[in-house]
Amino acid sequence: MSKATLSDFERIKANSRLLRGTLVESLADPVTGAISEDDNKLLKFHGSYQQDDRDVREERRKQKLEPAYQFMVRARLAGGVLSPAQWLSFDAIARTWANHTLRITTRQTFQLHGILKRDLKRSIAAMNKALVSTIAACGDVNRNVVASANPVQTPAHRLAYRWAERLSEHLKPKTRAYHEIWLDEKLVAGGEEESEPLYGPTYLPRKFKIGIAVPPTNDVDVFAQDLGFVAIIDRSELLGFNVSVGGGMGASHGDASTYPRLGSVIGFVEPEQLLRTAEAVIEVQRDHGDRQERKHARLKYTLDRMGVGAFKAELERRLGFALQPSRAYRFDHNGDRYGWSEGDDGRWHLTLQIESGRLADLPGRPHLSGLRAIAEQHQGDFRLTCNQNLIIANVPPAQRERIDALVAEYQLDGYRRLSGIRRHAVACVALPTCGLAMAESERYLPQLLPKLEALLERHGLRDEPMLLRLSGCPNGCSRPYLGEIALVGRAVGRYDLRLGADFAGQRLNRLVRENIGEAEILAELDGLFAHYAAERNEQERFGDFLVRSGVLPTAHHAIDAEVFA
Repeated sequence: MSKATLSDFERIKANSRLLRGTLVESLADPVTGAISEDDNKLLKFHGSYQQDDRDVREERRKQKLEPAYQFMVRARLAGGVLSPAQWLSFDAIARTWANHTLRITTRQTFQLHGILKRDLKRSIAAMNKALVSTIAACGDVNRNVVASANPVQTPAHRLAYRWAERLSEHLKPKTRAYHEIWLDEKLVAGGEEESEPLYGPTYLPRKFKIGIAVPPTNDVDVFAQDLGFVAIIDRSELLGFNVSVGGGMGASHGDASTYPRLGSVIGFVEPEQLLRTAEAVIEVQRDHGDRQERKHARLKYTLDRMGVGAFKAELERRLGFALQPSRAYRFDHNGDRYGWSEGDDGRWHLTLQIESGRLADLPGRPHLSGLRAIAEQHQGDFRLTCNQNLIIANVPPAQRERIDALVAEYQLDGYRRLSGIRRHAVACVALPTCGLAMAESERYLPQLLPKLEALLERHGLRDEPMLLRLSGCPNGCSRPYLGEIALVGRAVGRYDLRLGADFAGQRLNRLVRENIGEAEILAELDGLFAHYAAERNEQERFGDFLVRSGVLPTAHHAIDAEVFA
């Protein structure tokens, strides 16, 4: 491929000197609160996005002021695990340099919003002092590796998490640019020439996501990942992993060449083959991914362009061995299970519901202060989930009563009173900080949920579990295409209504109504809830009912939940 055909982003990466660019100069420029356009693209590889407050953008323009620039910083936390000391470090950074909130993302990590340019370096340095990096939390590389949030059911669950840790570390970029820019590491004279042996000088064509799921719970939406691993466990022994490739949620309105896709299961590998398999999949994407059109650059498009058979053959050629046939497994659940559960080692784990993943101190909801108080006493660790919730994990039996008291004191015990749809609601950040947002999401969820709950109550469905996903745009950070009910933003106050995914993350939903407002959304759902309440089978989920009853056609892309040959 000639350089003339490459996208502009490829030029920026190629000229970046392994992600250095002119970031140091941009950060030192006192004239503006922003950094240069090229450096803004490179900044993603370092775990940060430049944003501005869109609520005040127009007013500032009228006053001839530049936008209210600020930065979001995202941590790299494999499997979403952090110690109480690390929690307290994030809390201090949020209250010192960010907007006094912590946000749990759908990739089991924290985002901190509202950091000014002058505070960006000290914020990232403070995270690293707590032994948490932000490198490759964004950008055209493998991002945060997610893993089943259940840390305790069997020793094999803990081992699956350890593999997520190893994958995360193994697939990090090798450039020292991060350490030079943020941690003041000095260049070593006469050292070996720096290189990226896996990624190469232009890294991947697009972002890359890996997840490890442990059946029967698909709490990471493993088929939404570029590369998914399904742990196969027999009598508490981790035998290996089924390999899924080509998942991805992003799309563009009005462009049929972009689409969500569920991963294709192509075989099975033993645990000691896991790292090399991940490397080889990345190599195929590195060498065959589209570097001309970024909208078509994710692995799902590479897979569809090559064909699954040709992709697998190329993968096996690089591996030097054939994948084994995939093994049988079953998923029956997608969300988090709230409340206390006991691990096989006698320690306890408390899952809390955190609406949209946002931890803040609000009237009647001092949640940020509450988690600080818990972290100051907790003797285990914390686990962030892909559904934006939180597990206070590995609590000794003698400490349960004290943790419960703090949870109640700081109004963190709302999980006891949740409706079925509120238990499984996920929303992206959207406005005012996300530059891609077309409509509200996180700020709209508290307004929408009571209206949906009223409809469900009317039809006797208040406690019926339903997967609700809200997204401010079609890019899919909240995995909206896997919601039984999903709203995808078109414009402020207007959404596409999508319905009919299953409850285990194995079937995409369908577009039902396009570009409609709240009144039309509620009217459509009211009729469907009535139909569901009157004609559903016993234990039948809402999405399954919509397909079985003929309200929706069978999804064009569904995962067979039994065996993949």
